[in-house]
Amino acid sequence: MTADFGAWTNYRIPEDRSDWHPLVGRIFEYWQSVAPAGQLPGRQHIVPEDIPALWSRMWLLDIFRDPLRYRFRLCGSLVVNSIGREVTGTWLDEVQPQTLLNPIARDRFRYTAETGMPTWRRGPSLWDRNPDHRTVESCVTPLAADGRTVDKLLGFATFYDRSGKPL
Repeated sequence: MTADFGAWTNYRIPEDRSDWHPLVGRIFEYWQSVAPAGQLPGRQHIVPEDIPALWSRMWLLDIFRDPLRYRFRLCGSLVVNSIGREVTGTWLDEVQPQTLLNPIARDRFRYTAETGMPTWRRGPSLWDRNPDHRTVESCVTPLAADGRTVDKLLGFATFYDRSGKPL
């Protein structure tokens, strides 16, 4: 039986990423570069010192199953500023309850967790955020300690103001 992932079904990262924000492209390329051959990278492959300029826009979610839930392991300062509070150690569905109600947000994380496929999106924010952050461009990548079973989601976001200017 094929799982229904709503809008994320058969979603793939495009080959042509020239219209991506350069920092979003950089984190995706880094994620690819640390993956062992034929496997997903795990948290053990991410070296914070390799990407210091990116951490303020990143978040890391631990995945819990039965039921599927996500807990913030860490959240960068620009993301915390956008959300409006520190969220490290809290459950995603408690911080942003609309992730359970909005199929686009809910299915995106589930798709990445269950298929091991990264996702990219640019569009209106699906979460409560700073009202000046009208558009969000994000990439969510899977991490798997054993190279196969996704146990964390590594996300990255950049924000755009009302005029479309990156912040």
